[in-house]
Amino acid sequence: MSDIFKPISDDRTNPSFSSSDSYQPDTSANEAGRTILAAVVGGVVSAAGYLVYSRLPDDQKERLHAQVRQVVESRVNEIRGRFNI
Repeated sequence: MSDIFKPISDDRTNPSFSSSDSYQPDTSANEAGRTILAAVVGGVVSAAGYLVYSRLPDDQKERLHAQVRQVVESRVNEIRGRFNI
């Protein structure tokens, strides 16, 4: 129990105050906020990546395509090796 949820000595003697031991913070709103934040950050990063990619010269785009193909091919081969496909 963290210090902010510990009852104050006056709270223990006051019967109208509910016990803070039964306090359950609302986590659904917290998780929804985190999900929205992650979506917004992902959108901003992908938009920035697209802007950078669209301004690359053609030769750099081709090198990038070749690197991506190589990484994807090696990952597919690794997965095939694990499942013996």
